[in-house]
Amino acid sequence: MSGDIRRIGVVGGGQMGAGVAEVCARAGLDTVVCEVDAVAARAARDRVAASLDRAVRRGKLEESAAQNALTRLVFTGDLEDLADRQLVVEAVVENPDAKTEVFAALDKIIEDPAAVLATNTSSLPVMRLGMATSRADRVVGLHFFNPVPVLPLVEVVTSLHTSADTAATVEDFAARVLGKTVIRSRDRAGFVVNALLIPYLLSAIRMAESGFATAAGIDTGMELGCAHPMGPLKLADLIGLDTVASIAESLYDEFREPLYAPPPLLQRMVEAGLLGRKTGRGFHTYDRG
Repeated sequence: MSGDIRRIGVVGGGQMGAGVAEVCARAGLDTVVCEVDAVAARAARDRVAASLDRAVRRGKLEESAAQNALTRLVFTGDLEDLADRQLVVEAVVENPDAKTEVFAALDKIIEDPAAVLATNTSSLPVMRLGMATSRADRVVGLHFFNPVPVLPLVEVVTSLHTSADTAATVEDFAARVLGKTVIRSRDRAGFVVNALLIPYLLSAIRMAESGFATAAGIDTGMELGCAHPMGPLKLADLIGLDTVASIAESLYDEFREPLYAPPPLLQRMVEAGLLGRKTGRGFHTYDRG
C-alpha cells in the first residue's frame, strides 16, 4: 500500500514536474527527477530550490525543512536512474507522442513489476499511455494542479485496465502521504476540472478576440463580479496558452463540440510564442525577472 512507497521518480522537471518533486520531497520521500539532459536537470533543481525559498520567505516553510527537502532530491539526465522507483510520475510536455514514448521506455526500465506508472496529463487518455506498456493495470492518471505545492487537489484517473488495487494505492498515497484532497474521474478528455474549466477560458478568449471587451475588463469583471480569485485570461496565462490549446484540442477531438474548439486567436498566440507568464507575455505582460 501507499505507506510502502518511499522511492519516487518524476519524469520532467518543468513547472509541473518540479512541483510534484517538491511536494514528494517535502513529504519525506526519496525523489529522483529525470530531465532530457544534465543542463535541463540543473535548471529543474534551480526551479525547485527557488520554490522552496519562496515558501520560506512567505513563512509557509521552515528553513530547515526546505534544506531537508533538497537533500532528498536527485536530478539526472538519464532515465535509467529511475530503475528502482516504486512510483513514477510522468510530467513531460502535453503531447501524446512524447508521453507514449516515456511510458514505453519506463516499462522496460522500471524493475519492480508492482511499481505504479502515473501520468500528470491534463487531458490525454490514460488508456493510450497504459497500452504503451506491458503493465496497463499499473498505469493511472495522477493529475496535480499548478502550483503543485499550493493547490490541494489531485485527480485520480483510472482507465479500463487500471486495477482497483492500483487506484486505491495511488489515492491513499496522494491523500495520506502528500496531504492532497483527491477526486476520482473516469478516463475522459479533460477529466473533471478541465472539462469544466477549459470551455470557460475559451469563452473568455473568444470575447477578447471579438473586441467585445478588453482582457483587463474581462478579468476584472470575473474577479469583482463573481468573486473569482483570478480572471480567466490571467488564469490561461498562468496555465500556459500552449497547454490550454493542447487540452482544448484533446477535448474537441473526443467530443466534437464547438465549445471545446481552440479559438484562432489562441492558436496564433501559441504560434507566436506568446504563451503567458512563462514567456513574459500572453493576454497580459509579466516581469520575467
